[in-house]
Amino acid sequence: MPLSPFELEIFRNILSSIAEEMGMVLVRAGFSPNIKERRDLSCAVFGSNGDMIAQAAHIPVHLGSMSFSVKSVLEEPDIQEGDVFILNDPFKGGTHLPDVTCIAPVVIDKKIEFFVASRAHHADIGGRTPGSMPLSTSIHEEGIIIPPSRLFKKGRLNNRLFNKILSSTRDAEEREGDFRAQVGALHLGIERLREVVKKYSLRKIKDAGRELLNYSERIMRRVIKEIPDGVYKFEDYLDNDGVGTKKIIIKASVEIHGASVRVDFAGSSPQVKGSINVPLSVTTAAVLYVFQCLAPSDLPLNSGPLRSITIKANKGSILNSKFPAAVSAGNVETSQRIVDVVFGALSKAIPHKIQAASSGTMNNFTFGGINPKTGKDFAYYETIAGGMGGRFGKNGASAVQTHMTNTLNTPIEALERELPIMIDEYSIRKRSGGQGTYKGGNGIVREYKFLSKATVSLITDRRELPPYGIRGGKPGKRGKNILIRNHKSQVLPPKVTFRVRNRDVLRIETPGGGGWGKKIQK
Repeated sequence: MPLSPFELEIFRNILSSIAEEMGMVLVRAGFSPNIKERRDLSCAVFGSNGDMIAQAAHIPVHLGSMSFSVKSVLEEPDIQEGDVFILNDPFKGGTHLPDVTCIAPVVIDKKIEFFVASRAHHADIGGRTPGSMPLSTSIHEEGIIIPPSRLFKKGRLNNRLFNKILSSTRDAEEREGDFRAQVGALHLGIERLREVVKKYSLRKIKDAGRELLNYSERIMRRVIKEIPDGVYKFEDYLDNDGVGTKKIIIKASVEIHGASVRVDFAGSSPQVKGSINVPLSVTTAAVLYVFQCLAPSDLPLNSGPLRSITIKANKGSILNSKFPAAVSAGNVETSQRIVDVVFGALSKAIPHKIQAASSGTMNNFTFGGINPKTGKDFAYYETIAGGMGGRFGKNGASAVQTHMTNTLNTPIEALERELPIMIDEYSIRKRSGGQGTYKGGNGIVREYKFLSKATVSLITDRRELPPYGIRGGKPGKRGKNILIRNHKSQVLPPKVTFRVRNRDVLRIETPGGGGWGKKIQK
C-alpha cells in the first residue's frame, strides 16, 4: 500500500535525521581538526541493494559517489552482522585515497536489510608528502590503497589490517581516533534504524525507502521537463596537472529529451600524467549535484534522481580514468570543473536559473613535518573558500565554499592551538568578483606564517584561467599563491610541493566568482 504524503515526509525526516546524528557522532568523537572543525565528512543510509535512501547535508562529492562504495562491498562474500568494511580505492568505489569509507550492514531477523556508511577525509593516509595530496603521477604515490576489506568481522577487529593502515600514516594516533569515530557513527546508525523498524515495522521502513527513491525520481523528471528540449554544449579548462600538461579541456554535451537528460563528456581530455584524473564515481557525483541544484529545496537527497540522468565518459579519459592513474587532486579540483562545464551548458537553455562560475577550486592546502612542541609527526589539510558566481536577481556571496565542497572554516584559534603555524591575515579579497548586472562574490586572502620547517603542497586552480561570467558578465579574478621569504615574494604555480623554513609566509588569494549580465552603466 503506497504511503500517504504525510507518512512520506515523516519517514524522509526520520531517515535523514539518522544520517545527521551519525555525522554528529563522528564530529564529536573525531580527533583531527579536519573532522572536528572543518567537518570534512559524510554519512548516509542505503538500501540492501546499495541505493542511497537518505543522507545528511554533508559533502556533495562524497554523497553522490558513496553508492559506488556500498555496491563494491556487496560483491564481498558472506557479509554478516557485526562486519564493518573499509575502503578508499578510487577504482573500487572510492574517490581519492584520503577519503576513507566505513560501511556496515544492518541485519534484521538474520537478513541484511540496510547499510550505513560514513566517509571522512583523513588528514594523512601515507604517500609521498604530508597530507597525501602530492603532485603524483601514479596512485601508488598517494598513500595506502585499501580495497573493500573487513575491518571488523562479526564485531571483532582485524588488528593486522588496522595496524597496517595506521603504520602507513604520519600520525597514527590521530588516524586511529578518526577511524574509531567513523565506526562509532556506524554503530549509532545501526541502533537508530533498528529502533525505527521496531516502532514502525520493517515493511513500513522498506516501503518508505522505496517510495522516497520514486518520489525523488518524479521530482527530478519534472525539473528536467521544464528545460527546453535540445542539445547544449560547453567547454572549459583546468590550468594544468602540476607535472607539465597545461590547459586541460573538459567538454560536455547536455541533451534534454522530455523528462530525461543525457550528459556526454566526449572530447574531454584523455587521462593525464598528473593527479587531476577522476574515477566515474566523482563524475557522477558532480553531475548529480548540478541537477539537484535545479530542484526544489525539499527534494529528498538519495539515488532516485540518477534514474533520469544518463552519464557517458569514455574509459581512459580524465573523467573515467583507469588504474593506476593519479587521482588525488581530481576529487577536489576536476569535480569543480565538471560542475562549471555542465552549468555552462545549461546556461544556454535556462540562463535565468544558472549562476556564473564560482571560484572553481577548493584551494587545497596541506602541510606537515615534525611538531616542535611534541616532537611527533603531524599533517594538516584544509580547503579555502572563494567567491560565488552572480546569479539573476542577486550578487554572488563572498568568502564561501561552493559546489562540490561543503566544509566549514577552520577557526584560527583551533589551527594555531594544534599546529606550528600562525595566521597573519584572513580577510575578504576585495574587488575579486566579476562585474555585471549581478556581481560575482569576492574570494579570500589567507596568510600562513610557519613556525617550523615543513613540507607544503598546494593543489589549486583558476590561477591561469578565470571563472567565467554569464550573459555579458565579467570573469572573476584569478587566484594567486605567493611565498614570502626574507621579505621577498615569489609567485608559486597552481600545483606545487615545496619546503618552508621557520618564519616563511604563504599568502593564498582565492578566485572571485564571475558576474551575471552586462554591468548597467549609470
